Amino acid sequence: MRQWILLRENPTFKGVLPKNYARHGLNKQRLGELIDLIGTIGLGEKENRSKDILGRVYEYFLGQFASAEGKKGGQFYTPRSIVKLLVEMLEPYKGRIFDPCCGSGGMFVQSEKFIEAHGGKIGDISVYGQESNQTTWRLCKMNMAIRGIDANIRWGDSFHDDQFKDLRADFIIANPPFNDSDWGGEILQDDVRWKFGVPPKNNANFAWVQHFIHHLSPTGTAGFVLANGSMSSNTSNEGEIRKNTILADMVDCMVALPSQLFYNTSIPACLWFVTRDKKDNKFRDRREEILFIDARNMGRMIDRRHRELTDEDIKKIAETYHSWRGENDIEYKDVLGFCKAAKLEEVEKHNFILTPGRYVGIPEEEEDDEEFEEKMKRLTSELAEQMEEGKKLDEEIKKNLERMGFRI
Repeated sequence: MRQWILLRENPTFKGVLPKNYARHGLNKQRLGELIDLIGTIGLGEKENRSKDILGRVYEYFLGQFASAEGKKGGQFYTPRSIVKLLVEMLEPYKGRIFDPCCGSGGMFVQSEKFIEAHGGKIGDISVYGQESNQTTWRLCKMNMAIRGIDANIRWGDSFHDDQFKDLRADFIIANPPFNDSDWGGEILQDDVRWKFGVPPKNNANFAWVQHFIHHLSPTGTAGFVLANGSMSSNTSNEGEIRKNTILADMVDCMVALPSQLFYNTSIPACLWFVTRDKKDNKFRDRREEILFIDARNMGRMIDRRHRELTDEDIKKIAETYHSWRGENDIEYKDVLGFCKAAKLEEVEKHNFILTPGRYVGIPEEEEDDEEFEEKMKRLTSELAEQMEEGKKLDEEIKKNLERMGFRI
């Protein structure tokens, strides 16, 4: 009965919720009490309840599950800082937003937050997503419903059962599986999407790149995550596809990311930004030019295994991209070791490899103007203080052990 009422009030949950709530093994009275208890949780004062606290709780648990699941967790969760960086760079204010491997829908949630934070109208965007894993699709549908996001989310394999064949999106934001070897490429050799070359059967990276491009509108832009190998691999036609994409002047910006950002893999990753129209009237003419950003040294450790980009990091990267596109008051300048605007001729000299480190150079080390003698005096003084403190700590440890009946 309760599930029927829930489905009546929330038709988007149809086919999403598990049907075992009515099985005989469940204590219906206890289940009802649990639902009532959760339903009456205030989740803070009125002000907090208006700030999508329930959605944030849902997102928190998705993150905890992703961390606990390790490699499997990456199927449904992209770390928030990466999602935020993609959205801040793309600025999806208005139009059609598409994620053909949408996981639990984090890209859509952050897009809505971006619009709200910048005074835009939620109704100005249309959200489309596809997910091949049925459980993850359900998570996404629930995530959208909890947050009140009107989204068209469909279940199916984007390569073999494209649910949005006619969609041409203004923004594509995605984090596809890295180096997927089991994507069924052998039966898609003559697919209409492979404009720049047939992707290898044992790696879907450039199948995803071309799938994204295929679904872009004439002025659309895509931002997506891929393994670092996509920037330099020359095996199995990947180098040729990358070369053709560059020569078609579709690559707008490349960002090298720090390590340890993901829950599911230690493979180094990067961000690609591709666009169909670099002459775009919204920004300056960027034809035959690519921006390279090396963010490998950014971020902070949040635990022993995971790193995240700070808000300051995200702002710096996004503002660099925006100033290069000519959309803010900040004049773009190349920064040694961080960013470089390179012409296609220079990229060709590097054999069409897109690794930012090849272009941005190495930052100059700050000169140490402290005299050697003075520096040694300071360091030995600090060392003497630390050694003295160490002796005191050793004595405290001995005393504590003696109280417990142990002598050293």
